[in-house]
Amino acid sequence: MRVTVSRKAHFNAAHRLYRKDWSMEKNDLVFGKCNNPNFHGHNYDLIVSVTGEIDKETGFVMDVKILSDLIKEHIENAFDHKNLNLDVPDFTNLNPTAENIAVVIWNKLRALIKDSLDLEVVLYETPRNFVTYKGS
Repeated sequence: MRVTVSRKAHFNAAHRLYRKDWSMEKNDLVFGKCNNPNFHGHNYDLIVSVTGEIDKETGFVMDVKILSDLIKEHIENAFDHKNLNLDVPDFTNLNPTAENIAVVIWNKLRALIKDSLDLEVVLYETPRNFVTYKGS
């Protein structure tokens, strides 16, 4: 009997989508207003889901308090009110698209959650634009 538990979190962050090796014109063509040299921000919503067997002793797939603490310590504290391009080392050489942010979050949490549990990250950049990553 596999069950999924999820925790929703939130953080605010600024970023700029661009490639250093492209001209400003090409960056504008590909990334549009998201290429603003002065950056722009989002109110990100994050849903982290863990799927696995229910533990017979605890009745949990994973203690949601532990999941909440992991998200707070390793994601919210690292990303909230930060400029992703300038303040978060994960994006020094990685364009902070929603897709890349979701993968970075998944990788950070995957290292902290038992391998026997499946992990899924859903990141909302806006209420209508979101990405899902379940690992490769």
